[in-house]
Amino acid sequence: MRPYRLTLFFFAFLPQFVNPHEPDAVAHMVLLSLVFMAETFVVFVAYGLLAGQARPQIVSRPRAMSWMRRVFAASFVALAARPALAER
Repeated sequence: MRPYRLTLFFFAFLPQFVNPHEPDAVAHMVLLSLVFMAETFVVFVAYGLLAGQARPQIVSRPRAMSWMRRVFAASFVALAARPALAER
């Protein structure tokens, strides 16, 4: 993901929730951005904790690991094929 996409999101989405005539509109937009970032952090921490709990269950099963390797290999082949097959 390109880094400027998040900036575009903030500039396109958040101003809808800020009154442009209030004196501290920029501070309100910064506050909304910080709330969004805090929520994102909480979600990623939850993902990490869930992944940590699921890891022993998956790693201990050879069949699951085999399928996971296949899926990752297919994903890398697809990612390599996409630019190779793209027309200019």
